[in-house]
Amino acid sequence: MAHAAPVAHRRPRGPTAQAHHLDRGALARALLLGLVYGVYAAFMKRQMGPVDAANVFYGILCGAVFAAVMFTLARVGPRMMREVRAAAYGSFGGIAVGYLYSLTGDSILRSSWVGFITGAAVGAVAFYRYYTHEP
Repeated sequence: MAHAAPVAHRRPRGPTAQAHHLDRGALARALLLGLVYGVYAAFMKRQMGPVDAANVFYGILCGAVFAAVMFTLARVGPRMMREVRAAAYGSFGGIAVGYLYSLTGDSILRSSWVGFITGAAVGAVAFYRYYTHEP
């Protein structure tokens, strides 16, 4: 009578189920970090002046671009080699931080230096993570 026992339904496993779950999580993270990035960019662009429509639009634009690039990296990243993937995340992090630093009004050389140091650090950490967590 073992063949007559009810079978428990399992959730589908495989690349499609995991990819769909990854997309929702990646989208949520990208939107949240894009919102934070946009608010910070608008705050830095304001320079202690009054909040106006241009600042709000600028923050929305910066946040949308940041979220779109981050979501694209999360989608395309797993298909890349680990070195290229780490370099992409390092470049993205360096450019994002360097741009925010340029909004402070300091020199472009200092903004580039801060972006380069940040990008190198993010790339090294990303490479370490992808190298140690490879299947």
